[in-house]
Amino acid sequence: MKKILFTDLDGTLLDFFTYSYEESSEVVDMLLWENVPIVFCSAKTRAEQEEYRRLLGICDPFIVENGGAIFIPRGYFSFPITPSKTIGNYLILELGTSYTKVREMLKRVEKNVGCSIRGFGDMTAREIAEDSGLDLKFARLAKQREHDETFKIEGGEEKIGEVLREIEREGFSWTHGGRYYNAMGMGSDKGRATRILAELFRRKLGKVEIIGIGDSISDMPMLAEVDVPLLVQKPGGSWEEMNLQNL
Repeated sequence: MKKILFTDLDGTLLDFFTYSYEESSEVVDMLLWENVPIVFCSAKTRAEQEEYRRLLGICDPFIVENGGAIFIPRGYFSFPITPSKTIGNYLILELGTSYTKVREMLKRVEKNVGCSIRGFGDMTAREIAEDSGLDLKFARLAKQREHDETFKIEGGEEKIGEVLREIEREGFSWTHGGRYYNAMGMGSDKGRATRILAELFRRKLGKVEIIGIGDSISDMPMLAEVDVPLLVQKPGGSWEEMNLQNL
């Protein structure tokens, strides 16, 4: 049976603190040698993921910004696909709201709740690098957002709760990936994108076994859609709490 791997990046394929793929590279090489598709499914932008795909030699489809869109290289599937749009060599299935609309919503929430919300759109690349630990190159790539916004809420737990509830009242959704919150259009999540892409793989390959790997609550929608969900231990030895029967 053909195996397919869907993987988160930060804290999973990449080291949580350094963002290095060094400790994963041997396994990635083995999977590439065995012709196992490796699908990135991450909060990271298209620009960030393209760079990691280039560095690791991966040419499979990928899911960006918490399920905001699926990028499929032209000709990857032999049957016709109707994309939302095309860019360069990609057929793109857009599932999320535009970045501009997400940003406008967060500004309304900030005003209504009366607290400070700092998104990547409010920060310089250098500020993102200093806050996140990314190097300056990847901080610039992280700012090239198209479907969701990565942000911090400056305030206590009560304010955080108010902001998240207000985001939902606005008709948007949110998730928390460990360092930051992410806001996106309702119905846009890793699970929906995984389900759509998994069905395309089944059309191409027949019976497949889909493996998913993640480390945080933002990965739960993806892990709920795969045949073999795997959870990575967090730094310090803790585990994300997830109520998945076969985890």
